[in-house]
Amino acid sequence: MSDPLIERPSRIVVDLDAIAGNLQAIRARVQRPVMAIVKANAYGHGLVPVARQLQAHGVERLGVAFVEEGIALRRAGITLPILVLGGIYAPQVGQYLRHDLEITVSSLDKLRQVEAAAEALGRRARIHLKIDTGMERIGVHSYSCGPFIEAALASPWCEIVGIYSHLACADDPAAGMTALQLERFAEACAHFPRLGAPMPLRHLANSGGVLHFPQTWLDLVRPGLILYGVSPDPAARMDPALRPALSLRSRVVYFKVVRAGRSVSYGATWTAPTDTRVITVPLGYGDGYPRALSNRGQVLVRGVRRPVVGRICMDQFMVDLGPDGTAYNEDEVVLIGRQGTQAITVEELAAQAGTIPYEILTGLNERIPRSYLGAG
Repeated sequence: MSDPLIERPSRIVVDLDAIAGNLQAIRARVQRPVMAIVKANAYGHGLVPVARQLQAHGVERLGVAFVEEGIALRRAGITLPILVLGGIYAPQVGQYLRHDLEITVSSLDKLRQVEAAAEALGRRARIHLKIDTGMERIGVHSYSCGPFIEAALASPWCEIVGIYSHLACADDPAAGMTALQLERFAEACAHFPRLGAPMPLRHLANSGGVLHFPQTWLDLVRPGLILYGVSPDPAARMDPALRPALSLRSRVVYFKVVRAGRSVSYGATWTAPTDTRVITVPLGYGDGYPRALSNRGQVLVRGVRRPVVGRICMDQFMVDLGPDGTAYNEDEVVLIGRQGTQAITVEELAAQAGTIPYEILTGLNERIPRSYLGAG
């Protein structure tokens, strides 16, 4: 019996070799170790296949958001150091230790929680100290972090692997905030030599930092979106060596002629101005294709850009081919990616939907089957 997920006409195709090439391009640029960020299902590309590819190509470390992601990687055989970047939920601390995951410690109280769990299990915890230099999300403020660092250094149950912060505005090369955050972070790191302690790994640069601010590269960089070949912001200066790894494709499942004056989809928000040809594509906002692209988005059919018309439904949407356009049932429809000489990018969809590329990629959910090109 055939597998209906394999047979589904909609699919995501991920080029793992493109991700490996992007890793090498980032390394060549920064000449530093890389912590590849694979949170949120590797930005929609597939957590385990991407992590296996990165491990095979020698990436030094991985970063995830939640302990559950780290556990999934360990169960899949990933042996690299893995830092969980998110805030600690006390009942889960033991799971970090059992699965050899590095822990973000973001306050003195969190440090005590980690110490208690480590002592109970008889295992030293490997930790990274989180300093808040301007995000006001998690982390000890840079101006008051001295006692926090002293307590961490004195802990018999914690090994300080790293110290880090997160850049708020690095996607924009003109943002002045980055220099201020770098200054605050340097002040926090200065506590280590003052206390006669060795400096742990300092890491600050996200994708924007890698692209625009060499002074933030320090001992380690943490690329996320650019690892997948996508620009983090319209203002970003993207490295031409980076190429997109993901495409989203479907097939025509219905073709009809819509007469002039007839409306399409919920709310009748689009009405055919003349007799026209309309196809139905079996993918919708239930898969993560944004409803905000209704009457705005475009797809590629037979190498030609065609507009999405009417409201995008949960499981399908319609495309206008015009009075003379041609398509047949089972013809390929490209939502993200290249067809012929044309291409539709994640960045383009984000602009049309009034959002950011991160949300487009991470919104593509597990209802869409994924297939992989290249090693992994």
